[in-house]
This record gives sequence, structure tokens and C-alpha cells, in this order.
Amino acid sequence: MRKAIVAGASAIFLAAIASFAAGGAKMKITSSAFQEGGNIPSKFSCDGADTSPPLQIADVPSGAKSLVLIVDDPDAPSGLFTHWVVWNISPHTNNIGEGSAPKGVQGTSDFGKSGYGGPCPPSGTHRYYFKIFALDRELDLPSGARRGQLDAAIKGHIIAQGELMGRYSRKK
Repeated sequence: MRKAIVAGASAIFLAAIASFAAGGAKMKITSSAFQEGGNIPSKFSCDGADTSPPLQIADVPSGAKSLVLIVDDPDAPSGLFTHWVVWNISPHTNNIGEGSAPKGVQGTSDFGKSGYGGPCPPSGTHRYYFKIFALDRELDLPSGARRGQLDAAIKGHIIAQGELMGRYSRKK
């Protein structure tokens, strides 16, 4: 009987976490360099210094064990292009300085390198999404892992997320 009660309580707890995440538990990710939907300054692109913009993170759930940062471009000619992936970031991180990476594990971007690679669209205006995820665990992924491995590892472990979208087009 006691095992049934504990199992039932665990199931309710897990269902609550699942519905919390599915219900869109929201975190905030912002930048002092550009507004949501605004233009990303060229200094953060391949046309400038190609350094990462400053980022602020808020509303991390108290149960988060780690954070994941993903920057990608869904408008790339070949499909989704990943510019930056970092995981196992401390859930107490609330600020990532301009030109710096959060303490965590860096993956390999679609540029074939670790670290930030800024906007560099071949033509037109592209959207760049800075996504933050709070996870219920740390990830056991090696440094240099690629986006597909990261996506598989975070599946089922996201308890909250947020995103910031900026636009960039190259000056001819």
C-alpha cells in the first residue's frame, strides 16, 4: 500500500512538471544591444567584431539544475543553422557579458567550431533566435557535441524556456 501511495505521488509530481513545461513555463532572455524583433548591430555579426551580444536571463525556475543556450537561424538557405550551443550553464547565471561565453560546455556550431558565430546571411534579412532552456538535470555530453546530440539530450528535461529574436541583413 505504501509503495502504491509513493508511486502515485511520484506520478502526480512528474505529471505536474510535464504540464508545467508543456504549459509554456516562461523564462526571459533579453539583450541591451537590441530589442525583441529588432536589428542586431553589425558588431555582433561577421561584418563586425563577430562577438556575442550581452544577454540577460530572468525567471529561471527554482528547480532548474542547468541551463542551455542555443542561437540559431531558421532562414538559412540549407535550413536551420546553429550559431552557438552551450550547456550545463549554472541556473544562477543571469548575465552573459558582451563578447564572453557563459561558464558551461561548448558544442560545435554549424560553422564547425565552438563558441559564438554571429549573423552572416548570404542574402536578405534573417531572423536569429537566442534560446534559453532550464533543465531538470545536467547533461552528460562531451565538449564539441553537435546540435542534434544536444536536442536529443534535452528532450523530456525542459522545465522552462525563453527566446529573443533579432534580425540581421548584411550591408552591400
